[in-house]
Amino acid sequence: MILRHGLAFAHSEEPPLSEASYRAWGVAFALIGVLAFSFRPILIKLSYAAHPVTPTTLLFLRMMLALPFFAAIAWWLRGQQPRLGARDWAGVVALGCIGYYAASFLDFIGLQYVGAGVGRLVLFLYPTLVLLLSFLFLAKPASRREVLALVLSYAGIALVLSNQVDTTTEGRLFVLGVLLVFASSLCYAVYLVAGSQMVKRVGSMRFTAFTMVVATVPAAVQFLVLEPVFALELPAAVWWYAAIMASFSTVLPVFLQAEALKRIGANRFALIGAVGPVSVALTSALGLDEPFTWRQAAGGLLVIAGILLVTLRSRS
Repeated sequence: MILRHGLAFAHSEEPPLSEASYRAWGVAFALIGVLAFSFRPILIKLSYAAHPVTPTTLLFLRMMLALPFFAAIAWWLRGQQPRLGARDWAGVVALGCIGYYAASFLDFIGLQYVGAGVGRLVLFLYPTLVLLLSFLFLAKPASRREVLALVLSYAGIALVLSNQVDTTTEGRLFVLGVLLVFASSLCYAVYLVAGSQMVKRVGSMRFTAFTMVVATVPAAVQFLVLEPVFALELPAAVWWYAAIMASFSTVLPVFLQAEALKRIGANRFALIGAVGPVSVALTSALGLDEPFTWRQAAGGLLVIAGILLVTLRSRS
């Protein structure tokens, strides 16, 4: 597998150009996808500020606006080999519901009670969960390099979070929001670990398109059951935020991240994803007036150091 090949190349003087290029593009796809995806909490918070829209309605808009793209790609790739068997379809349905529907809905609810920056910090705890799940179910223990990268990255995340946890009148709701976003993180970690195996067999674009189409079904059913029809009578600003969320922060990053997952593996992809909280901290400070202090700057440097440690190989 790709991850094992990477460990083998680490002991050689110079990796083959084709393999090095393959991995380099994987890192680039992961970074671009993470940055595009990290704008999602900003758009969610802006939507909540523009109008009292519910998480159920906002998730419905996001999924339905993104559906035509994924449905078109799923139809285009329908005859691609290998053909999916019953077990493959079961995996697609399960991972679509867990990784895109459940993870997104829990995140949407949690962001009602926590800021965008804090929410991303909690969500991006998933690399630790990815490594744990990989160890438990895939027999992939973390290397010393990965452990050190995790320590640096999450020391930085903890530093960024340290001055935002206090006792306030909304403390209970804040804790509820943190727990909901953490549950979202766990769902996403399950998707990354299980999806990394299916992507290699099914193909990244086909797997992503199928799982996103599947995830739209429970989101639509939930909206039809819980919300009245006039819930869609929303200001133009909310529709614009939802459209940007569906295209730039959903369609674009899920395909880039799926291809990155195929090229560099779940563990390294998760570590690169730690750049997300840093970008959200910066953009939320500029656009949402959330705090940004020296702790955020120092924590961001630690996160970047961890990312560089795991992505840059020594030539010797």
